[in-house]
Amino acid sequence: MLLYDLGIGIYDVLVHLDAPFSRKPRKMMKGHWVVYEQLRQQLEKDRRYIWFHTASLGEFEQGRPLIEKIRAKYPQYGILLTFFSPSGYEVRKNYRGADVVCYLPFDKPRNVKKFLDIANPCMAFFIKYEFWKNYLDELHRRHIPVYSVSSIFRRNQIFFKWYGSLYRKVLHNFDHLFVQNERSKRYLAKIGINRVTVVGDTRFDRVLQIREEAKELPLVARFKGDAITLVAGSSWQPDEDLFIDYFNRHPEVKLIIAPHLVDENHLVEIIGKLKRPYVRYTRADESNVCKADCLIIDCFGLLSSIYRYGEVAYIGGGFGVGIHNTLEAAVYGIPVIFGPKYQKFMEAVELIATGGAFSVQSGEELHRLLDRLLTDEAFLTAAGDNAGRYVTDNAGATDKVLGMINF
Repeated sequence: MLLYDLGIGIYDVLVHLDAPFSRKPRKMMKGHWVVYEQLRQQLEKDRRYIWFHTASLGEFEQGRPLIEKIRAKYPQYGILLTFFSPSGYEVRKNYRGADVVCYLPFDKPRNVKKFLDIANPCMAFFIKYEFWKNYLDELHRRHIPVYSVSSIFRRNQIFFKWYGSLYRKVLHNFDHLFVQNERSKRYLAKIGINRVTVVGDTRFDRVLQIREEAKELPLVARFKGDAITLVAGSSWQPDEDLFIDYFNRHPEVKLIIAPHLVDENHLVEIIGKLKRPYVRYTRADESNVCKADCLIIDCFGLLSSIYRYGEVAYIGGGFGVGIHNTLEAAVYGIPVIFGPKYQKFMEAVELIATGGAFSVQSGEELHRLLDRLLTDEAFLTAAGDNAGRYVTDNAGATDKVLGMINF
């Protein structure tokens, strides 16, 4: 795997070169410089640690139900949590569910041995798409059990290509792979990987947990009142062009926008498209929020609680690289709408199949769909019920994984 090691080395150099000019690489490098000392200072010498590795924030949310159930059921173990991306680490570096949170050093043999010599985990969980060859090889050599959780495999991945034999060997390092669907299990069986169990996706457990812990938001409740409300989450400009146009034409509908990019330029762009009264959340009070028809969420951390105030949710990203989290909205039993680029997201495909979600390709399609949802109460209720039932029916992956691990 000389090419693999060369690729990792080149990536390391590029990140170092970019660090003086870009915030994310700079934060990553600072985290890498202190990681070994951080481990030495924070790990307790006589305690056994379970290591969880997640790439970023989304994968962390998938692993979180498992982390927290292990912590509650087996408090004698410490939890070591690592991130690859600054967007995950910077948000969750103070996460109380883990004893130590740090960056994962680049997957170079020297880094791997140094990291494992210090951390010495008793087992490891890699969430979803994390397949770092040198870490997995070294864990296997040290007879440290390692598991893949909520992983999903597709035919176009390198493991299943004619030239992917070296990469396929990496998968043999896992003691067990807990995959999301039967298709993944079949693909793995074709290349001789049989230590596989279909358990589903732990994200379903996480969104149910989020729903139970959802914040009460009095200003949002006061804004909504008795009005029919569309909640647009993680929206981008192409999404906003569609649903803001609908909102401008329908005075009976209120709109909550939680854009993906919360920066002043984007907020000004959104405001410029609105033809009805609006208020920004950070500037809202009990008086002015009642006079607004659109509430702009100009801060982070509220979206998963806000969906409960909507009759319908619009999820952004479907006109770009792909849609954002649909389950956070569906868990509240409301219909979900998104753009045309959703095929890589199994839950979106299945939500559409169950009648709990809808994809639109144009403003005209969105107008027709919203008109039906917001005037046909039976249709709205049935779609919402389908969405909520889909989430609850697919919960339980966390307990299935725990039931197969020897602690």
